[in-house]
Amino acid sequence: MNASLKPTAAGSPRIVAVMPAYNAASTLERTLADIPAESVQEVILVDDCSTDNTVELARNLGLTVIPHEKNTGYGGNQKTCYREALKRDADVIVMIHPDYQYDSRVIPLAAQLIHLGICDCILGSRIRSRKEALAGGMPRYKYIANRILTTIENVGLGQNLGDFHSGFRAYRRDVLETIPFERNSDDFVFDSQFLVQTVHFGFKLGDIPVPVRYFDEASSINWHRSVKYGLQTLQAVACYWTSKLKLYRPRYLKPRDNPPAP
Repeated sequence: MNASLKPTAAGSPRIVAVMPAYNAASTLERTLADIPAESVQEVILVDDCSTDNTVELARNLGLTVIPHEKNTGYGGNQKTCYREALKRDADVIVMIHPDYQYDSRVIPLAAQLIHLGICDCILGSRIRSRKEALAGGMPRYKYIANRILTTIENVGLGQNLGDFHSGFRAYRRDVLETIPFERNSDDFVFDSQFLVQTVHFGFKLGDIPVPVRYFDEASSINWHRSVKYGLQTLQAVACYWTSKLKLYRPRYLKPRDNPPAP
């Protein structure tokens, strides 16, 4: 059992961290080591058919491990993460990549902002300043693309977030019970669709600065997939407006019919 796990005190929220994993054996232990002691009650790792020993290592570290029988993609992995967290009665769900790119020391801060009702969804912003982001190793083209997309999303969705494309996120349970995230793409655009859904269904978004690290083992998508992701993100914002204007509403912006399947 990881040292950061602790039974929930009476009246305290049950905080569950979820990790969508693929070949994370070289970075998983470092990510866990940074989670402040006693800040979460359970860590769930969903493995998307890794070819290294991620599953064995995660089990040895005392995590709850859910291995996929076939690769489902980044979005498909998150769907399993969130279903499993809801099944385990999580009040606050924190999603962090196990690739040691995001600083997991900020988990208690994000969870507290959720618990206090200040926000329903918290993102970790990698862009506190341009100098800091680039010094952390963010490729310049990704920084520029992030700034352009984030500006469009802030204007289009009426928000004021520093980074719409962060892999560190925390949610109130109600968000996952309300949003039909199962209808989202199984690809990387899952994240963009999810944030469009949070705005569409009336939840409050906020962010906190989170240090980020770029290095060889940290996960990343190539140029071709980045372009595809960017175009699909713009499409998701456009769908928010076609729905708002009652012109066209994609299925993922329609209310769910039933609670999330166990």
